[in-house]
Amino acid sequence: MQQITRAGEPMDVAGTLPAKGQVAPAMTLTNTELQDVILATYAGKRKVLNIIPSVDTPTCAMSTRHFNELASNLADTVVLVVSADLPFAAKRFCGAEGLDNVETLSTFRHPEFREAWGVALCNNPMEGLCARAVVVLDADNRVLHSELVSELKNEPDYQAALAALK
Repeated sequence: MQQITRAGEPMDVAGTLPAKGQVAPAMTLTNTELQDVILATYAGKRKVLNIIPSVDTPTCAMSTRHFNELASNLADTVVLVVSADLPFAAKRFCGAEGLDNVETLSTFRHPEFREAWGVALCNNPMEGLCARAVVVLDADNRVLHSELVSELKNEPDYQAALAALK
């Protein structure tokens, strides 16, 4: 069991975040068209998974906006924003914010993602949501960078994620 904090209070996180050099675990998530997607859906592309609790929080919204901006300069790369948000809510958020360089994916039908990817908040009031993390994959789904953000209210290290893509 891993631990992070939220406003300094400890929170348990189940599973193990994929480490640099590993092949990413399988995943099935739901897109805004209510279709299930897997890693092979993005074959041939590098992937930045911006894993968040919900776009309906200030830090999550900020990181989604920031990755949207950064993604416009990344060749052969897709930014996937993963949360437990319903696809309708994530689509509405991106539409209202004018974010068209990220793709939102939901764990709502596939909660197994959270533990398989080491981001399952558990044993606390936020159980069922994802911890904040960033995982960068190459085109063959090998992990180039991974970060489980130690304080839930903090933003991830954007520069480290981008550096992994160079």
